[in-house]
Amino acid sequence: MTGGSSLSSSEYRIRDKQHLKELWSNTYNTEGKPDWSHIIPYYDETIIFRDSVQEIRGIEEFKAMTERLVERSGNLEMNIKNVQQDDRILFLEWEMTLSFKKYPSSILYGVSRVTLNEMDKIIEQRDYYDLWGDIFDNIPKFSVMYRKFMKKKFG
Repeated sequence: MTGGSSLSSSEYRIRDKQHLKELWSNTYNTEGKPDWSHIIPYYDETIIFRDSVQEIRGIEEFKAMTERLVERSGNLEMNIKNVQQDDRILFLEWEMTLSFKKYPSSILYGVSRVTLNEMDKIIEQRDYYDLWGDIFDNIPKFSVMYRKFMKKKFG
């Protein structure tokens, strides 16, 4: 376990939607840099994570992904707007502010679907967001061209 905690593996369980919201909020609002050390024990060893960029299987690959995000991010903040739960499936609606080293801050708007296993650990996480659209919206002139293209081709 991380952080030298005295909790046993069975004590790392998501109790309810409010508990997940607190864990999630603490992950991203730690002096600008995200820190997953407190939440990693709540993930199952066989976690499947997927977003618009990648699919990751297993806790070691998931930890490596979180470390890459920390390295790339100048600052990262998360604002949880809503949380809903239906049995073992939870949805978190969020706004994530990313600050990269050479570019202006961008806000990503998204939703994460989190599935719990029978031990109330996170077995699957699927993040939904428009990575390029939200980032391009913050680039002067280019944002207008991008949105016109998207409307013409897909609107």
